[in-house]
Amino acid sequence: MTSLDRRGNPCSSSSETARAAAEQALWRMMSQYGTPQAELDAAAAADPRWALPQVMQAGHRLGLAEPGLVDQALAQLQQAQALAAGATARERTHIEAVQRIAEGRWHDACRLWERLLLDHPRDALALHWAHLWDYRLGDAWSLRQRPARVLPEWDDSDPLQPQVLALHAFGLGQCNLHAQAEDEGRRALAADARLPAAVHAVAHALALQGRFDEGTGWLRQHQPQWAEGNALAGHLWWHQALFRLEALDTPGALRLLDLHLGGDAPGGTPQRVDAAALLWQLHLLGEDVGARCRALLRAWAPPAEAVGCHVVHDLHLVLALLGAGEVAAAERRVARCAERALAPAHARRSSHALAREVGLPLMRGMLAFARGDAQAACEALYTLRAQVPRLGAGPAPCDLVDQTLLAAATRSGQRALGRALVNERRLAAPLSPLARHWIERLGSGEQARA
Repeated sequence: MTSLDRRGNPCSSSSETARAAAEQALWRMMSQYGTPQAELDAAAAADPRWALPQVMQAGHRLGLAEPGLVDQALAQLQQAQALAAGATARERTHIEAVQRIAEGRWHDACRLWERLLLDHPRDALALHWAHLWDYRLGDAWSLRQRPARVLPEWDDSDPLQPQVLALHAFGLGQCNLHAQAEDEGRRALAADARLPAAVHAVAHALALQGRFDEGTGWLRQHQPQWAEGNALAGHLWWHQALFRLEALDTPGALRLLDLHLGGDAPGGTPQRVDAAALLWQLHLLGEDVGARCRALLRAWAPPAEAVGCHVVHDLHLVLALLGAGEVAAAERRVARCAERALAPAHARRSSHALAREVGLPLMRGMLAFARGDAQAACEALYTLRAQVPRLGAGPAPCDLVDQTLLAAATRSGQRALGRALVNERRLAAPLSPLARHWIERLGSGEQARA
């Protein structure tokens, strides 16, 4: 028997208890407050023949990109597939899309969710998952347009409508429409003050406009809403630290790192990635971060099978190894990434294609920099700049590459390259103390132009 969920989407469960529990789980997935496991367990208990709670469990765990959760996710996906005969066509498409994610075929999964959204524009689960994997694929256009295609179908009586506004705000920012992103993020937050995703979208917009003092104030203003009980908290502390770094307040950045992102701080792989990125930027500025990188590596300690789980994670693990002075270990890690990415069995996996075409050359450029071959680092990293957005993770990897390039340009005396990079930053946003630091390092010719 087909029922309807609260948004009018076809649903194979007639249990109101199960549907209510799944709805609460969906809110948790989109808001990142807590985890959806208890509600999804309750939904499955209330209707053991309903496939959707099982596939939601599987997709959520795969989306966390934690290697230790993959086996659980695959087991739950198998349970969903065993129940698929009684599922609606919409629910079977979700099962098929999550299967594609498990196989590493991210583009295929997003195409399936896109088909769902054309027929069911208020399928919040399809929108949530498509947005996540658009982000992982670095697909800025879809991050903006996918929410835009469905947003007029939502009304402000739906408690998840502010979440859709926040997704749209983030997508606008990824397409460099920063003023629009800021407005949309503020609109979402006005609709739901407990919405860290909207705080994040506005923080991104402020950062990319060079408004780092405003960004600091923005995050402080809304700190009670995001700092506790939310999976975005670590990432927003990282943004706060980056605002401090842009002001060249390295003690302030280090303090935030130690309190909220360091080796002893709670958190999963995304938080470790943020910590590694911040430590690398501090390393480029001449800070001694070796002990902190070693502490981060002890806390991270990814298993050997985690190689190739996600190229952005591999890249940041390599940066942490380099920051710790463990160049040989970093070289071994890159070699293992190459072995996995180049294996014929992985040819169709989106993550391995990104590793082959972008991640591995990028890691090799970072290795050249760490070995002291600044000339080779400049050649490798400059060639890759236009490809780095394909890694996903927003503008952060691009900025890491650019700052490494600036450091390599100063070491190798390539002032023309450094000047070109500074010119880009000058046109994108007002010059910050961090940008002026690189101008000073490049030499007197650039200083006169500042």
